[in-house]
Amino acid sequence: MQSKSSSRPPVEMKKKVMISVLFIFACAICISGVFFSVYSLLNRITFQVINTQVPGVLFGLAVLYLGIRYLISLNNLRKEVYKPTSRFSWDNFKKESRAKHKRQRIK
Repeated sequence: MQSKSSSRPPVEMKKKVMISVLFIFACAICISGVFFSVYSLLNRITFQVINTQVPGVLFGLAVLYLGIRYLISLNNLRKEVYKPTSRFSWDNFKKESRAKHKRQRIK
């Protein structure tokens, strides 16, 4: 009997390393957002934005939100990159609308 893992080609180490580095940066962004929120809350830090005092906690929460979005995007990217059929193509960088691209696939 053959195991299921032998039918799939292994993921290149280069891909694994790059995705891991991106995940580390995303986690660092989330941690810095949490840290800044707590620091701002404890020290009552505010920023003046167009004649209005905005609590620093809001900026920290915005950074945390962006970090979480980045983690979700990286998870989706990892799923795509780890597919055995994935390959690099310059066509991925063309500025075409997705609707036009889908129409071409259907034809």
